[in-house]
Amino acid sequence: MRGRGGVAALPFPVIAMIGPSLVLAAFVVGYPLYEIVRLSLHEVSRFGMIRAFTGWGNFANVLADATFQASLWRTLIWTGFVVGGTMVISIPVAVVLNLDFAGRGLARTIVMLPWSVSLSMASIVWLWAFNADYGVVNTFLTAIGALPRGLAWMARPETAFPIEIAIGIVVSIPFTTTVLLGGLSSIPGDIYEAARIDGAGPWMQFRMLTLPLLKSFIGIAMILNMIHVFNSFPIIWIMTQGGPNDTTHILITYLYDLAFRLGRPGPAAAISLIMLVIVFSFTLLYLRMQGRERA
Repeated sequence: MRGRGGVAALPFPVIAMIGPSLVLAAFVVGYPLYEIVRLSLHEVSRFGMIRAFTGWGNFANVLADATFQASLWRTLIWTGFVVGGTMVISIPVAVVLNLDFAGRGLARTIVMLPWSVSLSMASIVWLWAFNADYGVVNTFLTAIGALPRGLAWMARPETAFPIEIAIGIVVSIPFTTTVLLGGLSSIPGDIYEAARIDGAGPWMQFRMLTLPLLKSFIGIAMILNMIHVFNSFPIIWIMTQGGPNDTTHILITYLYDLAFRLGRPGPAAAISLIMLVIVFSFTLLYLRMQGRERA
């Protein structure tokens, strides 16, 4: 069936089947968004009572807040280093795991195993490992003489945030490797055989064949990781709760701190909308890049 302008019209049975699902999805997404917008435009008590309309006042206050500015910059650093480090490590790991060797199944299982552990539990384990008094990191480094005494790793701004970035990379590798392995399995082996016949070595094959053919999967892994890492809460909150002295806050942890510790739902809602715009911009940028490549 064709509607006006030659656009295909859905038959009524199809509309009847998918209509309720679309309405439910619109409500599940739309109502929370409406509430966040409403809170961001009002002065709200710590108990959620709407007091007065402030317009863009919450946004102006948030944008002028030094802690917000520092958290925004730190969020970009956090996202860039975690996503970039994950991709740099995951690509060669996926290439190696795609090779045919004895024990490949076991090696894949070991790499994917951290994916089965919840992010909160992994953060707790790493927090114990870096404990100043009985952590395994201090125990090992003092035993080999690398440190004269144990360090309070998570109480020092210069060590806490880099450690959290490193942990973010480690926990992101299994998912990214899985995506890239899916891309590598779709590449026909004949082209590598032809390249070897033409005298191309492993590095030339990787640079001229693997990377170009894997580009779409790399893009998918990057944008999914960006969205996930940008909104990642457990690692930083469990390990430092934004401290010491707000030096490890990213936007999501600062938002939580504002809403539930300081009792300021209005500014917290404003930050959540700012984060939504940033993530949406990432997605649009990726889609535009994909469109240009296909063109």
